[in-house]
Amino acid sequence: MKLVLAIINPDDSSAVMKNLSKQGFYFTRLSTSGSLLKSGNVTLISAVEDDKLDDLINIYREFSRKRTQTVTPYADFSDLFTAGKPVEINVGGATIMVVEISRFEKL
Repeated sequence: MKLVLAIINPDDSSAVMKNLSKQGFYFTRLSTSGSLLKSGNVTLISAVEDDKLDDLINIYREFSRKRTQTVTPYADFSDLFTAGKPVEINVGGATIMVVEISRFEKL
């Protein structure tokens, strides 16, 4: 059995959660934020049997899309010439971590 931690963009969360539920996967939703952009994310936590792991990840692959976003970086005074200039970055998609579960109980 595996523990899956998936960090996704809030814009994708409804579609991902809807399709996870439709395919019979259970999850816990957490509101989180990243350190780079200081913006909100959604982290979904699931426990899944080994033979269903690829099915779960394919849902994230299909419904978590990457996009380009213009942001103004926080000034840290390390480079006074570029601080505060808007830059385009890629956001979205999914960051997925899979961990082996040695014991799982649902009480």
